[in-house]
Amino acid sequence: MKITAVIMAGGRGERFWPKSRNTCPKQFLSLTKDGLTMIQKTVKRLEPLVSAEDVYIVTNAAYTDLVAEQLPDVPQENILAEPCARNTAPCIAFAAAVISRKYDDAIMLVLPSDHLIGYEDIYVNTLKKAIAVAKEDKNLVTIGITPTYPETGYGYINFGEENGSAYAVERFVEKPDRATAKQYLKSGKYLWNSGMFVWKISSIMSNLRKFMPSVYEGALRIGEAFGTDNYTYTLVNEFEAFPSESIDFGIMEKAEDIFTIPGSFGWDDVGSWLAVERINETDDDKNYIEGDVISVGTERSTIVGGKRLVAAIGIEDLIIVDTDDVLLVCSKNNTQDVKQVIAQLKEQGRNELV
Repeated sequence: MKITAVIMAGGRGERFWPKSRNTCPKQFLSLTKDGLTMIQKTVKRLEPLVSAEDVYIVTNAAYTDLVAEQLPDVPQENILAEPCARNTAPCIAFAAAVISRKYDDAIMLVLPSDHLIGYEDIYVNTLKKAIAVAKEDKNLVTIGITPTYPETGYGYINFGEENGSAYAVERFVEKPDRATAKQYLKSGKYLWNSGMFVWKISSIMSNLRKFMPSVYEGALRIGEAFGTDNYTYTLVNEFEAFPSESIDFGIMEKAEDIFTIPGSFGWDDVGSWLAVERINETDDDKNYIEGDVISVGTERSTIVGGKRLVAAIGIEDLIIVDTDDVLLVCSKNNTQDVKQVIAQLKEQGRNELV
């Protein structure tokens, strides 16, 4: 059975401001020393499984040129432009309907564009296991991440009975408080929810028909119009009418035959500037330093310089990011509050900085 990949690349990446902007969000940035952007790394690690002609990128209409520039081997017609943001369920339905016009049925890998993987061979082997499970009946498979600490920023997957290389999913749970996260870790029955899925197109479409019929029907109409003169009108008309709903809430929490495969392949969702020191080598003082930077007595800090010299003296536990028009100085304890700065800029009408 043909294996296809759907890369979700429509996010704004606000927590990586000021590098990540509306015009060039996080997935199109390079955050590692190899110079590859996050979306380039996402596609490249799939090469052992999926040919470029079977990779589909679902992105905001404003980013189609960026996708084409960074992924020249992906066919132009495989860049699917969302006319507006409607969360992951409509995104996935859109892609499934388009791919089903090419193949009667196929395996569909659904992957975020802005995650990093440390051990790519293990990752590919994990996906192979998921593909084998997804080929059976109408199974829907999610890749869970074996937790290493009581993280409160992720949703969790509670799994039960083992079935070959997979486990039956008992339930999906929202982000817990620290005490609950500790209980999850201790039980050994919970995985982090990575947002990675594997299924046959026929399996996800049958569940969309059952649980999200309006999205299913609208997606079919988009798929039927794909490649015709009526496509753009149909896409805008149908997509804007979709509810904004995640695939977890819309399908995964309701469907049967849900399985998870535990993954231990050095996964990082790169959720904020804190991730940079995790995914790159740091110096003897636990600093990650990039660009024209002089550091004196600085510890446990991330400093990303721009065109001008940055001098850091006697600081600890800070994030400093310098760009042409913005200087960010942030305590490591407050990296999530970057969104508050963006909100204030929008209120002030300073959209050129967002």
